[in-house]
Amino acid sequence: MRRMVAEDLEAVRALESASFDATWPATAFEHELTKNPAARYVVVEDGGRTVAFGGLWLQFDQAHIVTVAVEPALRRGGIGRLAVHALVVIADAFEMGDVTLEVRESNQPARGLYRAYGFYDVGRRKRYYADNGEDAVIMTTEPLRSPAYQARLRGLLEDVERRFGSGVAAQLDGERLGAGETATG
Repeated sequence: MRRMVAEDLEAVRALESASFDATWPATAFEHELTKNPAARYVVVEDGGRTVAFGGLWLQFDQAHIVTVAVEPALRRGGIGRLAVHALVVIADAFEMGDVTLEVRESNQPARGLYRAYGFYDVGRRKRYYADNGEDAVIMTTEPLRSPAYQARLRGLLEDVERRFGSGVAAQLDGERLGAGETATG
């Protein structure tokens, strides 16, 4: 687990193409890394191969997860949990009030993962997805700095460490993932 860098772009674009029917323009991730000061992206590697990535925007006092992708053959194995955990840690390190996202209504596995991280449904965007007109469910967390959410996050870290080893905590450090920089929004 680490911050995404320009050298990751080819692997990230390939993973995005394998994960989604509709992809971002070829230059979008490069723009996010070099021109969007509110963007923070992470990659998850296994043996030097990118197997997942995720990104969020830090906007004023709210973080917004814009994408999470996991190699299709590895889905439902906990890899997505690493990416989501890292994004929430970054948001928490930047003292964001909460985290929001949109997810396909039909994507029950992703919605279940987000629920484990304390996200709950707050709305719907009709025909949000251009590829098939599917609705998006808007989800958000309770306040990140609340004692209840901090306890949830500690418990989730313990679960991640049981699955992936105790060294993962160092990889999921907010400073290491880019929280030492100034966020704008």
